[in-house]
Amino acid sequence: MSISSRFSVGIHILTLMEINKDGVNSSEFIARSVNTNPAVIRKIIGMLKKAGLVKVQPGIAGAELAKNLSEITLLDVYKAVNVVKDNELFSIHENVNPDCAVGRNIQGAIEPLFFSAQLAMEKVLENVTIEDVVKGVIEKGEIKR
Repeated sequence: MSISSRFSVGIHILTLMEINKDGVNSSEFIARSVNTNPAVIRKIIGMLKKAGLVKVQPGIAGAELAKNLSEITLLDVYKAVNVVKDNELFSIHENVNPDCAVGRNIQGAIEPLFFSAQLAMEKVLENVTIEDVVKGVIEKGEIKR
């Protein structure tokens, strides 16, 4: 199981919006870059809009960033696209055998570990911005600014 691709697509969308800020960021344009259907892009842009990360004007093609690049963290994107519910990155199997000592106690033993691991990952995401991602894309050398 992996984190939903909505997370990486959300990052892709925001990065493309910045790099193409002088162009029109329509769902069709973004979908070509992501290599997916425009409906998927519109759904994710709607999530990003609801989180206050992008601005969309009805009847006008395109979207733009609602905040400065340095103000949008990967954690903001992660939360905006509903990758997982709070403290539920790792699923713990249910319906264990209560007559077994391991089955009876495994959830209580691993739940704090899973919580700590999710918290650590979210701390990392909180310290990386879309600006960092844009710089990384530009450093690959194919985009001139």
